[in-house]
Amino acid sequence: MARRGHLRLLCHRGRHSRRSDRHRGRTFPTGSRFARDAKRALKRATMRDCGRRCVYCGHHLDPMEATLDHVYPVARGGAHSPGNLVAACAPCNRMKGDMLPHEFFARYPNAGANFMRYARAVHRALKRNARRAVSLALAA
Repeated sequence: MARRGHLRLLCHRGRHSRRSDRHRGRTFPTGSRFARDAKRALKRATMRDCGRRCVYCGHHLDPMEATLDHVYPVARGGAHSPGNLVAACAPCNRMKGDMLPHEFFARYPNAGANFMRYARAVHRALKRNARRAVSLALAA
């Protein structure tokens, strides 16, 4: 029995493994320990980059109540990459839903101003669009 388990363990680390370096961070099963650790590390890095604050309302976040928000929603073709993820409180994340950044910031200009202040590791193009949407909303 022990030998069989040992072979199974070696098989998971072989070249056909889902956990191999070639596929790092992409193809592991969602329920695995490796997936949970990767998501936890991504959330920790996102919280650090956002200063432990909700990027939309500026509320100080506890790591247990924080959610990861895709600035450009996955439902609209956004990527699940660190440059597209920010920390947000649950009410702000639900309020944004699957709106595009310029739609959300045009409707809530204060959220856009906070976004420009706290979202430090977001792609430059997203911040540029936020600045433009906020200035247009405040001018109207």
